[in-house]
Amino acid sequence: MTLALIAMSHSPLLDYVEPPADVKAGVEEAFAAARAFALDFDPELIINIGPDHYNGFFYDIMPPFAVGYGATAVGDFGTHEGPLNVPAAEADALTRSLMEQGFDVTVSFAMEVDHGAVQPMGIIFGDAAARPVIPVFINSVAPPFVPVRRIRAFGTALGEHLKTLDKRVLIIGSGGLSHEPPVPQIATATRDVREALLGGGRHLTPEAREARTTRVIDAAREFAASGGTSLKALAPEWDAELMRILASGDLSPLDAWTPEEMADVAGNSSHEVRTWIAAYAALAAAGPYAVTYSFYRPIHEYIAGFGVTTARLV
Repeated sequence: MTLALIAMSHSPLLDYVEPPADVKAGVEEAFAAARAFALDFDPELIINIGPDHYNGFFYDIMPPFAVGYGATAVGDFGTHEGPLNVPAAEADALTRSLMEQGFDVTVSFAMEVDHGAVQPMGIIFGDAAARPVIPVFINSVAPPFVPVRRIRAFGTALGEHLKTLDKRVLIIGSGGLSHEPPVPQIATATRDVREALLGGGRHLTPEAREARTTRVIDAAREFAASGGTSLKALAPEWDAELMRILASGDLSPLDAWTPEEMADVAGNSSHEVRTWIAAYAALAAAGPYAVTYSFYRPIHEYIAGFGVTTARLV
């Protein structure tokens, strides 16, 4: 058994907006570090812990956790489109282990994933379908949310299974950090938007997909032009504290973080850090670890506190 971790922000805006040259260079350097880390580790299996943005999971049925036995990427924002290389037997073994450890995990033989899951795979490996991957969905966008302590426990259970495997396993946590892009909330949605959140937004037409892309790009440009005031401000201090706790090896302080406080301080989409927390908890279940690389910048053009970290077992 050998485990390693890459936790990184994603942004649908990477190929659509231009941050300042030094910021873009820093992000590219961070991506290069993640690629080099993954190339050196050469994983035989990837556990991809990601969110969804109402492309694959909707309020008709919104599970807190789901494991994909088969998965297809929807191809939003120019990311990978098509099937992923999912080893169904290994996904089943993982699910059964999680269930034995007390998690009633939803399974999907036809999971649909969006940029939140596949963008890091494309950045790191060039092709999101290049390596065997088990997609693990954690609801990070659609309230109500399970407590953070449950996310940590889920990650621990995940790691307890992974450390029994006789192979090199790379855990990817994709999401966050602080940000509140224009993702609709069902509590305040109009009738048409509510219908979309209930499942009517599944399998968008090319025209509808383009309209959604344009709305997000326009919001990002306005956010950058306003100096971060047209949407909820980013929270670099909150991001730094999260990254400090994750690097420390003791994730227990995160149990006190409530969904309401997270949204209030760091934005509605800050809940995507649940993917980082689960990933680090999984690594910690296998033993002490050390963060080997860490990057962070608050980037208005991406509407995100943007981070990239790598970690290995000591």
